[in-house]
Amino acid sequence: MALPFLDGGSKKKRDQIVAVDLGGRSSKAVHLLRRNDGFTLTRYAVLDAPIFEKALSPDLLTEHLRQINQALEAKSKSVALTVGINEAVVRHVDMPRMPIEDMRPALRLNSRNYLQQDLSNFVFDCHVGDKPGDPSKAAPAQGKQRILVAGVKRQLADDYTEAAKNAGLTAECIVPGLICPVNAFESSQPEVFSKETIALVDLGFKCSSICIVQEGELVLSRVVGIGGDRLTTAISEAMSISYPEAEGIKVGMAHEVQAALDLALTPLGRELRASIDYYEHQHDRPVTRAFITGGSARSDLILQSLQAELQVECKTWNPAANLKLALASDQSNELEGIAPQLAVALGAALSAF
Repeated sequence: MALPFLDGGSKKKRDQIVAVDLGGRSSKAVHLLRRNDGFTLTRYAVLDAPIFEKALSPDLLTEHLRQINQALEAKSKSVALTVGINEAVVRHVDMPRMPIEDMRPALRLNSRNYLQQDLSNFVFDCHVGDKPGDPSKAAPAQGKQRILVAGVKRQLADDYTEAAKNAGLTAECIVPGLICPVNAFESSQPEVFSKETIALVDLGFKCSSICIVQEGELVLSRVVGIGGDRLTTAISEAMSISYPEAEGIKVGMAHEVQAALDLALTPLGRELRASIDYYEHQHDRPVTRAFITGGSARSDLILQSLQAELQVECKTWNPAANLKLALASDQSNELEGIAPQLAVALGAALSAF
């Protein structure tokens, strides 16, 4: 289930792509090659995000993309960029049956009707479910179909395109970060993806997200305004240490801060559990497991605390599991520890092919 939203429209079959996950604290980037027998990860990079207060200007983004491209040492000029989970609209809507190229202007001109908001300054793209015959996904009105819609402000899309161009790159597509872990999970664990009902939780810096996938279809997504920043702050206050020190020890966290950590994680766990409860009530089937990504997912203590709140098995996963690797030895040795942070970037890369 590829979701290449806001695709640049190139009909050329791409053989490689650079994908950049523009995070709040750090940006993650990957270089992926298409080979006859699959995809190959040649390099990845994690860089501190630019310091900015309100918006990432095109000039600042241009310089950041140059630094990322230099770190990746990639020859590809094609780049896929992600839009933050609070900057994109991602929603299921019921629409009349029509070609996707007709859905985009229909959404822009009638956003208040379809999305209950005036989003006339947005650009949109759509994904039609792969299983239209499944009654649980059918639209209530005859002649309509359930569509997954993504939209982003046109100005933001233009700024991303301009910044990429000024950095010597071509923005082939812009992908909402919310749906990227879904793409990556489909590639990494296709059997689980297609046969189970699971929750994909991405622990971001300021916010976290949950996507519930039912037998290969994204059926529910939600953003929660709690992320790794709040957890780091809780550790900092509990241990009377600086924020950078707390960030540095978060992954190998000492058990003496568990009480403070649980206090910070409880609201997040309850919000995520509420999303699972809502899904289970609507669809009358259980979520069997939760798969966690993001920098904070590297902490066993955080996974244990989330599992206690969510009441389902919580585990991290490797989004590069089914990719061939052509990494330098230092990156190959570090991949297992860094992999949970690469889910969004890898999902964006896979959606671009």
